[in-house]
Amino acid sequence: MPPDHRRSLRCAPVSHAPVTVVGIGADGWPGLPPASREALCGADVLIGGPRQLELLPAQCAGERVPWPSPLRPAVPGLLAEHAGRRVCVLASGDPMFFGIGRTLVDVLGDAARLRVLPHPSSVSYACARLGWPLDDTEVLSLVGRPLAALSAALHHGRRLLLLSSGANTPAEVAGLLDARGFGPSRMTVLEQLGGERERHVEGTAAGWERPPGDALNVIAVECLRAPGAPRLPLTPGLPDEAFEHDGQLTKRHVRAVTLAALAPAPGELLWDVGGGSGSIGIEWMRAHRSCRAVTVERDAVRAGRIARNAEALGVPALRVVTGAAPAALAGLPVPDAVFIGGGLTAPGLLAVCWDALPEGGRLVANTVTLESEAQLTDWYRRHGGELTRLAVARAVPVGGFTGWRQAMPVTQWAVVKPAAGADGAAPARP
Repeated sequence: MPPDHRRSLRCAPVSHAPVTVVGIGADGWPGLPPASREALCGADVLIGGPRQLELLPAQCAGERVPWPSPLRPAVPGLLAEHAGRRVCVLASGDPMFFGIGRTLVDVLGDAARLRVLPHPSSVSYACARLGWPLDDTEVLSLVGRPLAALSAALHHGRRLLLLSSGANTPAEVAGLLDARGFGPSRMTVLEQLGGERERHVEGTAAGWERPPGDALNVIAVECLRAPGAPRLPLTPGLPDEAFEHDGQLTKRHVRAVTLAALAPAPGELLWDVGGGSGSIGIEWMRAHRSCRAVTVERDAVRAGRIARNAEALGVPALRVVTGAAPAALAGLPVPDAVFIGGGLTAPGLLAVCWDALPEGGRLVANTVTLESEAQLTDWYRRHGGELTRLAVARAVPVGGFTGWRQAMPVTQWAVVKPAAGADGAAPARP
């Protein structure tokens, strides 16, 4: 089949010529293999950051186009503008590791239209310098992302590599580590990795007073928790003291059971209705960095408190909607799971949440009142699932002795929405 016919079978491309992405390091042109050099010398158009373009010699004669800011919205237009020409995009290190490669695949709509020539990433260089096994090192990017997200990765004894957003990032990281109880952590800033100006700066987060260095840096952190600092585990059920609250908080033991019933999985979205302190949405997002959540809270003071809790506990991307449900749920993206922690007696709330769920979606609702319990019992009869009574008692002083103090029992309904057309109702129960 002629090449033109083969091309016509593909989805409509943004550019009629293949796009090549070349990874380049701080060592510039001398560090590139023959295939990367050949691609750059043969390109009609060279797109990259100003720093990257300056690394190329004069023999790369293509038109040099610096990325505008913001970058991502400009990508489709730039590729369309140079359609039919041989386009070569420059990327730092490995283009498919927190790089431009992902954006180009999204825009082109077909990975086969992209030729990627990677270079060792800054992370590979850093692990080689430090003697850290890459497979046992957690990597986070702080480029275009909130610094507060780092908080969720702080665990005693763990090694982190942070992709820095600039010269001031090391000092900002040190400040956050100290504020979160990880001041003793060892930090190493590795600048210009692989280049002639490579430099390493070491120190402790709590005493970090180094002046800003090179903007091209990676930060290595050996996490050490300060004595007395709170320990926040990976499992659901963080200590109640980890949250700022006014009493509107799903308590630790009930929260752990609730998260187990919601069953978060990577990439899923939760609606947390009646957010209170935001504890359910926050712990949902802490389950995996790709988990997403929207919490709906009618009280503006509490909504502000939820946002502060989310930032302090490392999930600043938690979306907070201030308004009363069910009206405030209109227009929200389709959830994979819904938790109702308050407002069950609001007319239509359960029905709106149920209708919003796709097949296989989970709904969990908690209540301590008889009126709401009656609603949950009715929905349980019609749709099945599990109806559970949760009772927690704590030991407290009773004079010179110790006795049990019972917390208010919580009624929980948990259900999975059946496939369309299936009879999801349970048989009537006596």
